[in-house]
Amino acid sequence: MSMNNSPNVFLDPNANRFQVNIINESHDNNETSQEDVGADPPHYEETSFTDEAHNRLTISYRPGKRELYDNFLQNGEKTEASLHPYDTHTKMYYLQTFGHNTVDPVPKIDYYRNTGSVSGNKLSRPSLLEIHEQLAKNIAVSTGSAERVANGESSAGDETAVSKEEENKTGLVKFGWVKGVLVRCMLNIWGVMLFIRLSWIVGQAGIGLGIIVIGLSVVVTTLTGISMSAICTNGVVRGGGAYYLISRSLGPEFGGSIGLIFAFANAVAVAMYVVGFAETVVELLKESATLMVDESNDIRIIGTITVVCLLGISVAGMEWEAKAQVILLIVLLVAIANFFIGTVIPTNNEKKARGFFNYQASIFAENFGPDFRSGEGFFSVFAIFFPAATGILAGANISGDLKDPQGAIPKGTMLAILITTVAYIGVAICAASCVVRDATGNINDTVVPGMSCNGSSACSLGYDFSRCASQPCDYGLMNNFQVMSMVSGFGPLITAGIFSATLSSALASLVSAPKVFQALCKDNIYKGLHFFAKGYGKNNEPIRGYVLTFVIAMAFILIAELNTIAPIISNFFLASYALINFSCFHASYAKSPGWRPAFRYYNMWVSLFGALLCCGVMFVINWWAALITYAIELFLYIYVTYKKPEVNWGSSTQALYYINALDSALALTTVEDHVKNFRPQCIALTGAPMIRPALLDITHTFTKNNGLCICCEVYTGPRKLCVKEMNSGMAKKQDWLTKNKRKAFYAAVAAESFRDGVKSLLQASGLGRMKPNTLVIGFKKDWRNATATQGYLFFFFFLFSDAFDFELGMIIVRISQGFDISQVLQVQEELEKLEQERLALEATIKENDFEEGKSGICGFFRKASTLNISKHETKKESTINTIQSMHVGEFNQKLLEASTQFKKKQGKGTIDIWWLFDDGGLTILIPYILTIRKKWKNCKLRIFTGGKVNRIEEEKLVMASLLSKFRIKFADINIICDINIKPHKESWKFFEEMIEPYRLHESCKDITTAEKLKRETPWKITDAELEAFKEKSYRQVRLNELLQEHSRAANLIVLSLPVARKGVVSDYLYMAWLEILSKNLPPILMVRGNHKNVLTFYS
Repeated sequence: MSMNNSPNVFLDPNANRFQVNIINESHDNNETSQEDVGADPPHYEETSFTDEAHNRLTISYRPGKRELYDNFLQNGEKTEASLHPYDTHTKMYYLQTFGHNTVDPVPKIDYYRNTGSVSGNKLSRPSLLEIHEQLAKNIAVSTGSAERVANGESSAGDETAVSKEEENKTGLVKFGWVKGVLVRCMLNIWGVMLFIRLSWIVGQAGIGLGIIVIGLSVVVTTLTGISMSAICTNGVVRGGGAYYLISRSLGPEFGGSIGLIFAFANAVAVAMYVVGFAETVVELLKESATLMVDESNDIRIIGTITVVCLLGISVAGMEWEAKAQVILLIVLLVAIANFFIGTVIPTNNEKKARGFFNYQASIFAENFGPDFRSGEGFFSVFAIFFPAATGILAGANISGDLKDPQGAIPKGTMLAILITTVAYIGVAICAASCVVRDATGNINDTVVPGMSCNGSSACSLGYDFSRCASQPCDYGLMNNFQVMSMVSGFGPLITAGIFSATLSSALASLVSAPKVFQALCKDNIYKGLHFFAKGYGKNNEPIRGYVLTFVIAMAFILIAELNTIAPIISNFFLASYALINFSCFHASYAKSPGWRPAFRYYNMWVSLFGALLCCGVMFVINWWAALITYAIELFLYIYVTYKKPEVNWGSSTQALYYINALDSALALTTVEDHVKNFRPQCIALTGAPMIRPALLDITHTFTKNNGLCICCEVYTGPRKLCVKEMNSGMAKKQDWLTKNKRKAFYAAVAAESFRDGVKSLLQASGLGRMKPNTLVIGFKKDWRNATATQGYLFFFFFLFSDAFDFELGMIIVRISQGFDISQVLQVQEELEKLEQERLALEATIKENDFEEGKSGICGFFRKASTLNISKHETKKESTINTIQSMHVGEFNQKLLEASTQFKKKQGKGTIDIWWLFDDGGLTILIPYILTIRKKWKNCKLRIFTGGKVNRIEEEKLVMASLLSKFRIKFADINIICDINIKPHKESWKFFEEMIEPYRLHESCKDITTAEKLKRETPWKITDAELEAFKEKSYRQVRLNELLQEHSRAANLIVLSLPVARKGVVSDYLYMAWLEILSKNLPPILMVRGNHKNVLTFYS
């Protein structure tokens, strides 16, 4: 029994694909199936991939296709005698997809990679055209490629494997989530604040408000971490940290502005942390009286040495830097553990005198409430603490050096926030539970029996520190920044912790700044900074960025004005946090299908709250620093927007543009049309827009910032070629419009005839209310050369009927030289190619001269002769080019000038409006719009209209009244009374000579011959038609005489377009009317509205 995949396979004798059938050779199975006929549902064919099914596959051919398949086996693959063509277990399996002969590929990640992907090479799947075409055209596959595809391999896959082997050989360093993110974030968050300022903060705010201060800071960082996790898990993350996340989410404008200040902030932060380290060292030197020069200069000296050492570690490579970070983290953890151990070690009299009494409930209760002093308050204390909670971007900043940034950044960052938060709260509570706010440090200040005590917890513990209320004391939470050293089990370990915190933060910032800056420079958003994009070594280390960061850090260390710059740097970091939160909100709000983060625990409104919270914290910390930050960011944003970098990252800004445009278009559909809101929305038959620039320019003049403009092109001919050419040119031509600042759309259609294509465009162009209402075409100058057999003139003539049928207005534009400059463009392209060839030849000659010049005196003479020849050749080529250029210039100079005439500013002159027929007002509205444009504002409107000789003044008053009600200014009104008189004999003779080749002259022939001619040449002008429309023909010829008389010097003429009654006036007669009407005149617009009002005098 044979079952077929397609029941109608034999009904199509012209089909080209092979049909694979499965023949079941098992006798038992056949019997079973016969017994079950009628009892069970029908069985359908299944393709088996098992070994048992291997030998049961045979091939049946469609009628007449055996020879084709044999030819395929001979030409496409070299088979072996024992191999079956559809063997799924051998290398002869052709373009395998599920065992069928198809080039359709299975889903594979390599098809979705970007070009130049680091993690693997991009594969190109077969195009839809290749799959859609006949198989016979796709079988020319080499044996090697077929074998690779049969085994599920490809050349790109081989290259990927090779690249991975090379990476392994070179020892490319990539970090996991612990060493790459967790360690760095913990070290950056745990700063010097933990050891020297946290006790003061909890002393001022108390335990309750102190925890709230820490909690509020953590809320900001946690919300930012959640938003960052969502963005990180929405696709592959490259190097660049915060800059990469923001730029790929919000676009280069936001990313470029924040990237620069974020990199600068990290560079200055190096100086801040190093100065903190140097100050601690100088304090130790001061205690031991071993200062080198003085305090400020010692800070500079120690800071310089420290930065040089850190730079050496960084330049040595990320691996060494990571090892140093691990060592520093161990020291830091030991220091923190040392503090907690010290809190339970029994205190002594010296420490009691300094306010440390171990854990006491009375101290906890006393320190629970706030006790703000020296003008401090909640927000000022919060501003001092908040920088201690930052540093959550330390792991993201080296995203390019992580094995799996998508998994490592969320996991490492969120865990680091949790651990450091617990540590901060733990240290704050422990310190406030063991140490009183004020202590004298004098072991003799004990409570003597009978002495009145102030009721403090220290008093109940046997010490009297009451004099601290009237005079300053040096110890206690409020006065001693070294509380942790005093409480700890071994004081020097706290000093080591301070060293570790400052150095680790400095090292992290020293690595982050160049990495972020390198990513920014690679994107070439700031052209002048591309020098710093180059990387070196196996990890693409930004050595140039390291040097720049070193210079910036050294400058600020030597300036030593960090107290002024510190608030600005903190605000730079907060601005980054705010934009990360806003990026997450914006991406969610844009509702792009591409926004699919694997991290699900986020909410767009929470992210927006986080962004607003960050902005608020910026002002809390320092209002003037916040304003400076916003000003710098706004300046950079405007700069990047103005420069318009050529990048496309699929940002949420782009997605929101689409959503807004869609919403606006939908909202517009609910708005009723009103004559006051009418605007010309034009569909211009320009073809390729660069070929007829003048037609586009005049159309664009009255649609720019005012209405819709669509440049249309119709492809006629073989459908396959037309569609291919059309698809390949769409983006290029739209880009040309954008590049030349033409606010217009490009649309193209492939059709069997020109008329069918235009009809499709007239019906389908536009969207909702944004649909064309006016058709703009150029006058066909060569209409007399168009052969009627081709029907092109017929289609052109019927465009008018189609436009009026679809209730569109019509504008026909004519200029003396015509619109088509394709010949000029072709010559220019050829000259450019010649110039490129000439430059290449000169480069080759110079290279040969250099090589020959190395061979002594003989080479010298050969070089001289070559130079002589090359000079003659160059001279000859330049002469030829000059001749060609002169020829092109003489032949096309007027055409080139005509093609740009509407781009130039028009001098003082007039726009003459021959408003002969009322078409709803389009004839008067178009020139009015032109006069409000900058290029045409010096032109005055002159109105010409028909009238009676005995009513000239009355007609003028009526027209002036009408125009004044329409609020249209005019310079003059002319009433033409002699339109309907006969034209001059010379003019009429010219018209008759023009139409002579297209006349039938049936009256001069017998009836039989005349009828035969009518059938054979129905497009010719009959004597009856010419006689019937003689008066109208007179009018067109006479109008040209009047136009020559009155408007010869006008900058532009706008004329009411005559309408030919459908099916009555022949196409050649109508084209003759238009020809004689517009001949030998300045640029002319023949306009006819759709006879619906486009003007109103009502408010």
